[in-house]
Amino acid sequence: MYPPVPPLDDRSQLIRENMPLVELVVQRMVPQVPSFMTKEDMISAAMVGLVDAANKFDPTKGVKFKTFAEYRVRGAIFDEMRKLDWFSRSMRDKQNQLTQTMLRLERQFGRSPEEDEMAQEMHLSLDEYYDLLGQVSHLGCVSLHETLDHSEEGRSFLDSLEDIGGPAPADIIEREELTHIMADILEELADKERLVIALYYYEELTQKEIAEVLSVSEGRVSQLHSQALLKLRVKFLNSDLYEP
Repeated sequence: MYPPVPPLDDRSQLIRENMPLVELVVQRMVPQVPSFMTKEDMISAAMVGLVDAANKFDPTKGVKFKTFAEYRVRGAIFDEMRKLDWFSRSMRDKQNQLTQTMLRLERQFGRSPEEDEMAQEMHLSLDEYYDLLGQVSHLGCVSLHETLDHSEEGRSFLDSLEDIGGPAPADIIEREELTHIMADILEELADKERLVIALYYYEELTQKEIAEVLSVSEGRVSQLHSQALLKLRVKFLNSDLYEP
């Protein structure tokens, strides 16, 4: 049974009050989209997502509208990217190849494989492997905002890592368990990978600013970011959290 649709006045108010969220999400996603997708394209798609969120929001589920709306807005932007046919089959195949290779090596080694081990397994030079990571990073479909399930709330990797160490609500034991498991997974990343994740998603630094902090090139930051997210995805697929 579908939740009741909020009254029109309530929906309009939700949309008006959360217009700044559209700009915020678009700004954060700019580095994740292909160059031919303009900011105007993103804003248009984001507005569709915000309206959709206002129409489908059910306050009885105990989820804040901002959280629900951000998930819908991001989804709408990704949907627009797919409509533009940027997510080509060949690119998705490359992403899947990376994931499956890392899954295989992690199970073989009992740890995350190093970059040179990934390159060797894929019969690539290290530079070719870095190039492949760069291609996949621009997909924007592997992110800490990627959902862990298919529910409307759409809990993501990032949601699961928030407020680590803080008191978890007594009535959300499952969420507390998820947070601890994801925290453990994050700890298994290499130091620079973990730092890139922290600076990008928590400190909200740009790729250029992170490069300055780490004294590396922006390209290297992109590679570390892609490698870190790939590891998080693989470790999630290997964990008890994943239900095929």
